[in-house]
This record gives sequence, C-alpha cells and structure tokens, in this order.
Amino acid sequence: MIEIALDKNTTALLIADFYADAMGNLPHATERGVVDRTQALQAAARDAGILICYCATVFRAGYPEISDRNKTFSQRKNSGQPAVSDPVDLIHPSVAPGPGEIVVGKHRVNALFGTDLDMTLRANGVETLIILGYATSGVVLSTVRYAADLDYRLLVVEDCCADQDSEVHDFLTQRIFPRQTDVVNSQEVIEALRQE
Repeated sequence: MIEIALDKNTTALLIADFYADAMGNLPHATERGVVDRTQALQAAARDAGILICYCATVFRAGYPEISDRNKTFSQRKNSGQPAVSDPVDLIHPSVAPGPGEIVVGKHRVNALFGTDLDMTLRANGVETLIILGYATSGVVLSTVRYAADLDYRLLVVEDCCADQDSEVHDFLTQRIFPRQTDVVNSQEVIEALRQE
C-alpha cells in the first residue's frame, strides 16, 4: 500500500458514468466488487467533507446534441431508444448523489468537455481530482487526458473502475495512466481521507 497525502480543502472525488446497468451486471465490475468499494470510498469522502461530483451521459429528446459525424453517439441517436435527460436516473442507486453534491450531465465521453464541471471544481479551489467509474477506456481515459492538460493533480482509483474489456483496463491502468496520474486503490484513498 502506498501512502497518499491529500489536502481535503482542495480535493474532489468524481464518480464518473457509474451506471446502474453496467456496474450491476458487467462481469469486470461485479467480480471485483466495484460497487461495494465505491460505496466505501464515497462514505469516506463524505466523512472527510471533500467535494463529491458525479457525471453521466444524457441527451434531450430527439438527441439534438449528437451529430451524424460522431461515431460514438450517432448509433445511439439512430437506435430508436428514448433519450435519458436526467443524469441521476442513470447512476447506480448504491452510490446515488446526496444533497449538495454536484451532478453533471454531459453529452460527450469526457466529463470536462462542454460541461460546467471544470468551472465548478475551480470555483471550489479543487487542485486534486480523484476519478473512478465506467468505462476505464471511456470516461476515465478521456477525462484523465483532458484534466491533465488542465493541470489537475489526478488519482485514478483502479479497483473502482471497470471496462467491457478487462485487458484494456489493465493496459490503461498499468501502462498509460501512470504518465499523467497516480493509479491507486480504494483503501489507499480511504486511508488518506481519514488522515487529520
């Protein structure tokens, strides 16, 4: 276990795209106990009084935010499935946002692109961002790369992330993320949050 030093006044937790359907059914999440670990980390973050943020990908009816040129989301637009506009409706109920916690609806993979999350973090003096969620190769990767360019100190909580492809998860957390973030586990973060 590595020792992490956190200034609680300048640290925030981002629970990113922690979707009920993915985290409740995806083997990579269920076999590793991702929901339970995230619940414990969320509770420690609340006890420590740090800012907790959530994001989920949402769209208006008819998907006006999606261009036909967008390979990732145009399939969803053309699928006929109804759009979900409230991010809270998508978040796993075990880690539902509490009163006063920040919930961001996003229209792209990256939690910081086209949202007010960066403004909110900066308005609250956040310098360190702890990131977890689904998918490691989606919101976690995109947000890490963007947040690193914004000069945030970053921690990715490996055992609170999941991906459709566990090999991609391992490659990213072991080979790619360490270039821009510290890859840690939930217990290490919990211990750091408990420090006075």
